[in-house]
Amino acid sequence: MKNLPPLALIAALAVAACTAPASTEAAPADTASLDASGAQPATPLADAPFTVQEVARFDEPWAMTFVPGTRAALITEKSGKLKLWQETGPVQDVAGVPSVAYGGQGGFGDVIVAPDFAATGTIYLSWAEAGSDGTFGAVVGRGKLVQGLAPRVEGLEVIWKQDPKVPGRGHYSHRLAFSPDGKYLFIGSGERQKFDPAQDMKANLGKVLRLNPDGSIPADNPFASEGGITAQIWSLGHRNILGLAFDGTGKLWNQEMGPKGGDEVNLVEAKANYGYPIVSNGDHYDGKDIPDHVTRPEFAAPKLWWNPAVSPAGLAFYNGDLYPGWKNSLLMGALSGEGLVRMAIDGDRLHKSDRWDFGQRIREVEVRDDGSVWLLTDGEDGKLVKLVPKK
Repeated sequence: MKNLPPLALIAALAVAACTAPASTEAAPADTASLDASGAQPATPLADAPFTVQEVARFDEPWAMTFVPGTRAALITEKSGKLKLWQETGPVQDVAGVPSVAYGGQGGFGDVIVAPDFAATGTIYLSWAEAGSDGTFGAVVGRGKLVQGLAPRVEGLEVIWKQDPKVPGRGHYSHRLAFSPDGKYLFIGSGERQKFDPAQDMKANLGKVLRLNPDGSIPADNPFASEGGITAQIWSLGHRNILGLAFDGTGKLWNQEMGPKGGDEVNLVEAKANYGYPIVSNGDHYDGKDIPDHVTRPEFAAPKLWWNPAVSPAGLAFYNGDLYPGWKNSLLMGALSGEGLVRMAIDGDRLHKSDRWDFGQRIREVEVRDDGSVWLLTDGEDGKLVKLVPKK
């Protein structure tokens, strides 16, 4: 087990966690101690600078994205439905979506809009599919969203698959993000609870992949010259990536679930190896130790980590002004941690600025173009909620 701060230190740090420094300031000593530890105390929701407004309910919602130029959002339900939520209209089923392999952690995954959505209507979806031999893998496809009385996806085509498919229904990850210039699609691909594929350069499991929007491989990818699956790889040594987000300076961040403890947020860089399963700040579930990152400096270490685990889900960059002090932050949902975590960005560092206890599993975090923050809670009675700033 990893060393945690003594209880007295945790209690003292709880106070510091409630008042985060501005992102342009250096972290004070107590926050620096918190950043370096695995712990982060939660603040009661009553003390948060916002109230939580329920807007709608869904069945096992997994991901969402706001539709540019509208007051609507697309929301995936894990069992296989794509919903179009409208601020001033009914929630509609979107036709033309794929069949999904629903079970375990698998089913419908992410949904994002293409950078050229205003002109093309293109959206990207991820989901789990079954192989012919009891195996499963994640898939990414793209199609055109047609809105109206009967919304639908037209011309859906698969552009990427996890390779190889493997038995089991865990750690698909299948999170998606476009680079700020709109040229590249990044895919978070989990190691499917198989450990070693995260270090196997002939598999795209346990990796962050970088593709052109049509699924082809950019000529300047770090391993492009090696061809095949290897050419897709941007970074490796990941576990279960459940959030990808670019910040305002174009840096890519990911969060991922650690094993028993060791949840982490990484600054994702080309060719970097993040060490899993060779190193982790958590341990195996059977109690066997995994060496910490500090023991193997050749692997990229996380910028922040949590032990006890918070089970991260959803990651968004916030640069608005609605919530004082939040500018230039990452916002991360927590499943077992049942809340929301804010991390102030300080160049290539992060600070554990706030953690609020919602008492509910937070599956997804999204930021609307007006600067408001929206969340999806997890489960069969999942809620779409809006964080309303307190006056």
